[in-house]
Amino acid sequence: MTSKKVIEVFYDVVSPYSWLGFEVMCRYRHVWNIELKLRPAFLGGIMQGAGNKPPGLVPNKFMYMMKDLTRSSEYFGVPLQKPSDPFEAMFQKGTYEQHPRLRSLSAMRFVTAVQEREKGGDKQVEQVSRELWRRIWTEDKDITEPASLAEAAMKAGLSDSDIEEALKLYTSKEIKDKLKNATQDALNHGAFGFPMVVCHINGKPEMFFGSDRFELMAHCIGEKWLGPQPNKSAAKL
Repeated sequence: MTSKKVIEVFYDVVSPYSWLGFEVMCRYRHVWNIELKLRPAFLGGIMQGAGNKPPGLVPNKFMYMMKDLTRSSEYFGVPLQKPSDPFEAMFQKGTYEQHPRLRSLSAMRFVTAVQEREKGGDKQVEQVSRELWRRIWTEDKDITEPASLAEAAMKAGLSDSDIEEALKLYTSKEIKDKLKNATQDALNHGAFGFPMVVCHINGKPEMFFGSDRFELMAHCIGEKWLGPQPNKSAAKL
């Protein structure tokens, strides 16, 4: 049996397209011969470090994105809902100390703390990330306050003691540095936005941006693309 190819998924829960990419890669974890590594990072740091401009700041791109997310929700089977104020959701919800470049920082530090506690496993960080996306992109709720983070973690199945430990840890220098390092790793791979997937092929990293490159990714790693919901596609074969 050939060794598994390592695939890293860099993401931020403030990004709806990251949710699409995240869910697809989680679904393919047991379809392709891969070892999936979840890499929570900070989109604000990526945009600043790469000198990129968020599409929401360009009126025509913003209008297109809202329509595109509605289509993508059905296609990918991810419950994306247009927030009551989409601009606020992307550029203010998740803000830390009301600084627009630091949106989602608290949430991503919390996700990083959950991952640090898990020590190598990704089950809890996957579930917590999904619940935070659900809060902001399905339920139109806050992801900034400790109580909001705790509620997401509770719905993800974490125990009271797990949640308490993560809330104590997520403001520590250790976690802040870990999130910074993950963000810098993404920049080192050429990131300019999320989601970003890095496939390690024969010792060489290949970077793919966005939620519309899975067919090309499959070709590059020698696997077959079965659509965004592979179990349903396989059942039709």
